[in-house]
Parts: sequence; structure tokens; C-alpha cells
Amino acid sequence: MGKLLLFLLLSLNLFANSYGALLLNGNCTTCHHPQKNISAPSLGFLKKRYIEAFPKKEDFVHYMSTWVLKPKQETSIMVDMVKKYELMPELGYDSDTLEKIATYIYETEF
Repeated sequence: MGKLLLFLLLSLNLFANSYGALLLNGNCTTCHHPQKNISAPSLGFLKKRYIEAFPKKEDFVHYMSTWVLKPKQETSIMVDMVKKYELMPELGYDSDTLEKIATYIYETEF
């Protein structure tokens, strides 16, 4: 019984990470390359900036997902990137999806 519970917990964690990767790769990498600043800041660069501003996971996830929900230059922590690449458009994703993506970004090395 204990082994089954451990297997289920590990499977759920793997699925959650895979789901975050699926959401990120299916939505964000169109503009945000993992390592290169091309048409928007890279995921690695974004993560670095957000970690500097919000080292705690819960703060990182909350701020990133809230900002992407309704992007505004006035609330951006990356005004220099907004000036360089323009403001990210409002994408119409729900908060839960954005939180999963932000969590995946926080937990992933790019």
C-alpha cells in the first residue's frame, strides 16, 4: 500500500511538471526562446530577473502570473525589455494556467 501511494505521488508530480512544460512549450516559446533574446526576452533571462525580484517561489509565481494576465508597463519589473521588444500582449489565458506556467519557469533551468 505504501509503495502504491509513493508511486501515485511521484506520478502526480511528474505529470504536473510535464503539464507545465506542455503549457510553456505550447504557448510561450513562440516568442520566448529558452536561451536567446530574439523577438522577446529569453525564458532564462526572464527567470533571472524575476528570481532577483522575487526569490520566494510563491511571490515569483504570483507576480509573474498576475502580470502576464494583464500586462502593463507601469507594473513591469522589466521596463527596459518592454521598451526594447514592446509590451507583451494580453493573451487571454486564465490565472490557473499562468500559475502552472510560472511555477514551471521557477522550477526549471533554461
